[in-house]
Amino acid sequence: MNPADLPPQLHLDGALRGDALLAAVREIAQGPLAAQVEAIDCTGYYPCGELQQLAAVGAMSAHLDSTAGPADYGLAIRAMAEASRVCGATGFMMWCQAVCGLYLQQSGNPTLMGDVLQRHASGAGMGGTALSNPMKSYAQIEGLLLKATPVEGGYLVNGTLPWVSNLGPDHYCGAIAAVVEADGAASQREVMFLLRCDAPGVEMRECPSFSAMEGTGTYALRLKDHFIGTADTMADPTRPFIARIRAAFVMLQCGMAVGITQGAIDSMWAVEAQLGHVNQFLEDRPDALQAELDALTARVMRLAQTPFDTSTDFFIDVLDARAHGAELCLRAAQSALMHQGARGYLMSSDVQRRVRESHFVAIVTPAIKHLRKEIARLSTEELPA
Repeated sequence: MNPADLPPQLHLDGALRGDALLAAVREIAQGPLAAQVEAIDCTGYYPCGELQQLAAVGAMSAHLDSTAGPADYGLAIRAMAEASRVCGATGFMMWCQAVCGLYLQQSGNPTLMGDVLQRHASGAGMGGTALSNPMKSYAQIEGLLLKATPVEGGYLVNGTLPWVSNLGPDHYCGAIAAVVEADGAASQREVMFLLRCDAPGVEMRECPSFSAMEGTGTYALRLKDHFIGTADTMADPTRPFIARIRAAFVMLQCGMAVGITQGAIDSMWAVEAQLGHVNQFLEDRPDALQAELDALTARVMRLAQTPFDTSTDFFIDVLDARAHGAELCLRAAQSALMHQGARGYLMSSDVQRRVRESHFVAIVTPAIKHLRKEIARLSTEELPA
């Protein structure tokens, strides 16, 4: 291949790697981010500035190949965990930003892999993922909500997506629409594209209030004859692309579970000196949970070495690790509440917030039931006849 035909390199000026990156994330998380946690959780404060600080040090681009070094999924997951340990909502938005970067870099579209990706990696551009509905569709849980009709030069897209996060008026997300013919007949394929919130034919609508994580920039998106052309196309057809990136998509979410679980364990140790004499009779003590978390983290780090392994066995392992993370997160948050007692029942308590954050880890796509359904389906397919 002629070097001139290669996509432009991603430049990450000022981005850090390894321990330096994790130390920088920890400083942001325990400083400016910690000061806004209650507002993010309860009052709808969207931490754009804090997210951009995290992006500037490389926290949401460590998994991307760049001039700073090859992609490091393990580092990206650990960075997400450091932020999630303080604020699960921010960890979730880091995942949204990270997977949107994954879509851009893996698209093979030079337009998206150039300035769009560069701005995204630096935090100058912010985006999310509208793949909750498509991932459920591929698992035969629900149908695709967006429909794309071929027209000259691209498609017209119509439909409504009820929950898309890390959005704002100038943000964007990766989305998938089922392709239909002009007469309305299904074509058995999909197109994936970059959906810009400020584009013609796109309307953002406020969502009902959540029980937690109000500041995640979550909106419903309504599309009416929204045109997408080749410049914004990520994959057409889509299924080979999804097969290639699905393990990375799910794996990155483990950073949320690891971080929120660690925060819950921290809360248990915080009261050990005062309440250890009675807390010793509880199940799921902090030392046992820490050992289980450390083992899960080591497992995820091994999986992160080959994020684009497309084998069924590997994907089952990723799904199982993600499910284990969600279930451990639920147990740890619940146990932290038991360890802290009445002080953990205060609405202002970090423990109370983590209980609600853990519920989100368990239901966000892919939810525990979705994960277990896919594991069962894939395992059945692998059984000999």
